[in-house]
Amino acid sequence: MPDHDPSPRSAASYDWSASALGDSARWPAPLRVAADLLLNAPLPGLLVWGRETILVFNEAYAALAGLGCGRVPGGSVPSVLPPPLSGAGAAMQAAWSGQPGRVAGVDLSFRHADGPRGHRFDLHLTPVTGLEGAVAGVHILLAPPVAAPAAAEPEADDAGLRILVVEDNLDSQYLVCEMLKAFGHEADGVAHPNDALDLLGRQRYQVLFSDVSLPGMSGVDLARKAVTDDPALKVIFASGYGDSLLRHLEFPYLSLQKPYELDQLQDALAKVARLPAHGR
Repeated sequence: MPDHDPSPRSAASYDWSASALGDSARWPAPLRVAADLLLNAPLPGLLVWGRETILVFNEAYAALAGLGCGRVPGGSVPSVLPPPLSGAGAAMQAAWSGQPGRVAGVDLSFRHADGPRGHRFDLHLTPVTGLEGAVAGVHILLAPPVAAPAAAEPEADDAGLRILVVEDNLDSQYLVCEMLKAFGHEADGVAHPNDALDLLGRQRYQVLFSDVSLPGMSGVDLARKAVTDDPALKVIFASGYGDSLLRHLEFPYLSLQKPYELDQLQDALAKVARLPAHGR
């Protein structure tokens, strides 16, 4: 897979005048946010916008798809259904109904100058809600397949976790919540630690997924108070500053260094259920 260019991209940096989407300055906010997230994703991805199937794709997908893909970022209705859309099958219709999903181990074939090339991916489908509250698009991420655990090795049950995401960057919060839902978890997002404490006091969560740097209270102090109130709560930190602020904590936790890859997030979710409860 090609290296990801870390320089940030946005929909506004492309000329959409000849596309079916028109001038990006006139786009609704959900389309703009979804396109920005897609264009900056390190993994191959597509955004299907509208029932007419306007297709937007990123650099990683263009390199993977080869001939017939067109130039990044797309923005037109394809004449032939792209392999990920046909491979998604019934999950695509479910996504249009508002149900995120994952289709595991899909074999896809792409045409290149030297002949067809086959790849296997897990497809992660995330509905994108429009301004009126209905599903306006579907984000499809192509991730390396997750290997099934050996049958003889008992695994902790990490399916269906209820997760509270605390992130003051609303675009990042939206993306994390949607990805968690695509993995089969329940996720709520808040921007302020006080809102997080309020939700934790009223609802039961299994995992606190928090940025370290937050307004009014650090993610570390938030987690410390949260696990004191609920010792069974598991904690995952996301930080752009390394682990220097997380040393010598008195409760178990996992941490992800921003920016993190999709497989790193999946790995943390698989491991977090095995963390001991606070005080044990």
